This record gives sequence, structure tokens and C-alpha cells, in this order.
Amino acid sequence: MSAQSLAPVRPAAIATRWSRRAAGVFAFAALIELLSRTGLVDPEILPPATEIVGRAMTLVSDPAFRAHALTSLLAWAIGLGLATALAVPLGLLLGSVPVIDAATRSVVEFLRPIPSVALIPLVALVIGTGLQLRVTLVVYASLWPILYNTMYGLRGVDPVAKESLRSYGFGPLSVLLRVSLPSSAPFITTGFRLAAGVALILTVSTEIVAGRGEGIGVFIFFAGIAVPARMADILAGVFWVGLFGVLVNALLVAGERRAFRWHHARLGEQG
Repeated sequence: MSAQSLAPVRPAAIATRWSRRAAGVFAFAALIELLSRTGLVDPEILPPATEIVGRAMTLVSDPAFRAHALTSLLAWAIGLGLATALAVPLGLLLGSVPVIDAATRSVVEFLRPIPSVALIPLVALVIGTGLQLRVTLVVYASLWPILYNTMYGLRGVDPVAKESLRSYGFGPLSVLLRVSLPSSAPFITTGFRLAAGVALILTVSTEIVAGRGEGIGVFIFFAGIAVPARMADILAGVFWVGLFGVLVNALLVAGERRAFRWHHARLGEQG
């Protein structure tokens, strides 16, 4: 492992990266502004970007919208936390015991492709609507990225390291906790980052489809069925959801690179 591969990213490189991203965002906003202001797209369908951002800023001071946002964030956080608490131990079990993995693989492969939104009527009948509905669907959707990344990480653990620990008399549990789990931690973190985006999508989607209670999705739903439809409100709500998703992903990526710098250095050497 070279010293160059472990060197931190220079501030100039970070500034260049973010400036390019900001330029892309401003170019996209300018395109929306141009399409709307020139009449190429009906402003009632696609309001100007300045109007969307202005409405988004106004919503911050609206107590009703803040209540919607907090409800969505609560469902997102609880669902993601429960999914992590379930998926990591289950992934460690399936990835460490091939017999159990083989016995449950057909069930897992059957359940994984089922769209979570398609389960809304069934889950609503069984446990009712409200927070429990959103949390259940978020857990179901977020489980798979963490589970599969955990299993993938365990399969990539260096067998020599495990055999070395066994030769010193350590049992299977000690090998799992001392070698397998730390080595697979970067993959688990990546699965968590992917699951965070999935959980956000499922939270808002469930709120839009269910159309009850509170939540940003409920806010978007009622803005859409208004006569006429409040497109500025819809897109302002989407703006805040997207911005939150971008910020969460950026924070998780930064934390992942800082915590597992050795892992990214090894990937760089392999590349």
C-alpha cells in the first residue's frame, strides 16, 4: 500500500468537484426557468425555477409543512434503523453458515423482487395505516441492500486471516467478531447508504399512495388533487426531499471514506 494512496483528498480537488456539481445544478435550474418563461412549457405544469425555490423557502416557515417533514423523517429514521438491526445479524448468519444460506435462498430470492408499494393494501389491512404502515414498508425495502452487502462482505474476507486466528485457538464467534465483521464493515456501510436512499423513496411514495395522515408525501398528494393543481407546492416538496437525500448521501460518503480509508486505498491499488 503506497503512501500516495493513503493521502487525503486535497481541498482544491474537493472545491473543484463541488463547483462542477453546483454548475450542473444551476444549469438545470436555468433550463427550467427558460422553458417556463418562454412558454415552451406551460408554466402551470412547470413553474419557473425561481418560483419553485421561492415557494420552498416559504414552506420552511409554515408550521404545517414542518409537521409533515418531521413525520416523514421519523418514519424514515425508524424504518432505516430497524432494517439495519435486522439485516446485519441476518446477513452475518447467512454469510457465515452456508447450510442456512442454502436452505433460505429460495425464500429470500422470492421475497426480494416484490415491490414494497405493491404491499401497501396488504400491510394496511393487517396493521393499519399511519406511521406503522410507513415504517413496515421502509423496513422491508431497506432490508435487502444491507443484507446482501453484508453477505457479500463476508464472502470477501481473507481466508488466511481467519485461519490464522483459528490456529491460535479462537472459536467461530471470535473469528466472526475479530476478523469477518471488521473486514466486511465497509460493505455494510455501503449497503446502509444505499438503503437510506431507498428508505426515503419508500417513505414519500407510501405517503403519496396512502394519502392519509401527515408527511411530505401527503402534502404532495393533496397539492396534486387540488383544483387547479398546486404545481409550485408539489415541486417545492420534491425539492426538499431531493435536497435531504443529497445531503444524507454526501454525509454518509464522507463518513465512509474517513472511517474506512484503508479500504478505499486498497480499491485504488486494485484499480
